[in-house]
Amino acid sequence: MSNPEYQRPPVKVAIMGCGRSMFASHYPVYKAHPALFKVVCACDTIKERRDMIAKDFPDCRMFRQFSDMLDERNIDLVDIATGSLNHKKHAMMSLEKGFWTLLETPMALQTDEALLIRGAAAKAKNKLIVMQRGMFDPDFLIAKAMMSDPRLGEIHEIVMRKEDYVRIDDWQAVKRMGGGATYYAMTDMLIQALRLLPSAPIQMWSDLKRIASLGDAEDYAHVMFKTRSNVSADLAYSGGCLKENRSPSFSILGERGEFSIMPGATQGMLTVIEPNLKLPRRRSSVRTPPLSDLHEQLPVVRIPISLPAGTPHGETMFWKHVYNSVRTAAPFPITIEESIDAVRFAHLMKKTSPFGMGK
Repeated sequence: MSNPEYQRPPVKVAIMGCGRSMFASHYPVYKAHPALFKVVCACDTIKERRDMIAKDFPDCRMFRQFSDMLDERNIDLVDIATGSLNHKKHAMMSLEKGFWTLLETPMALQTDEALLIRGAAAKAKNKLIVMQRGMFDPDFLIAKAMMSDPRLGEIHEIVMRKEDYVRIDDWQAVKRMGGGATYYAMTDMLIQALRLLPSAPIQMWSDLKRIASLGDAEDYAHVMFKTRSNVSADLAYSGGCLKENRSPSFSILGERGEFSIMPGATQGMLTVIEPNLKLPRRRSSVRTPPLSDLHEQLPVVRIPISLPAGTPHGETMFWKHVYNSVRTAAPFPITIEESIDAVRFAHLMKKTSPFGMGK
């Protein structure tokens, strides 16, 4: 094939953790793209999970202990999708062996842990990729472009929503196991917000709640950021929102109108005052106001905004960047520092909420 991604051998992948996240988000890619990835090792304590992988990759070597798998040398990339409590431990073990390491979110549960992982990654020549896939979502890419659209006028607020309804009953719903929506759902949103905002946050407010989850950890996480500029951000994830009540994933509010887009969409809607209209000049007065209504009859237009044709996006783009980083040493589009910032704010949300860190 002429595509340059197929002119190098597939990345040899070692899987650590054969749970729901691995089989839902990682493993289908390995099965669907044999020219890019080949699973050569897998590690899990449950034999039935290992057997599932053996059916698709008969030559794959199976392990019960992570340390034993890391003694293998025929590995390019270690894909870690274990429980959040073990992310630091397993990432450090892989990086200390010098392997490229793909780490499921959250990168860590505390800022100090994330900094230790960064140190290990530096010693391993920065062979660390964190699974922050939200940067490739089409709705985010359009929202990012709209931040500089003059038709909105001066932007003053970004509203972000991610909503679901799921009665979680596994370790992700248990605080002592590192569960909670702040970690499993918010880190991508936090990086998206930090990329959209024109300057770093200087103030933060947050609130955590349990709505539909069956454990003791939060499934609702809400955070608001204030910056030194005029732009603020309002982010919320809810695991207790019915499909019929879902909000736009991104709303960008400016002085002349608003842009909004639904989750995963490749087209949103710009609703603004007619762009060519210059607002009549008016001056405020301290005199007794007239009895007439102050509302002006302004022409408003609705303009569909689409992702330009051919723009790379989605999970396929994420995995192509993974391949290119491992095979060609191309810089990964999301930096380790961004993932550390996401952990820092998520950890702060947990610490400052009476609901977040309690037992």
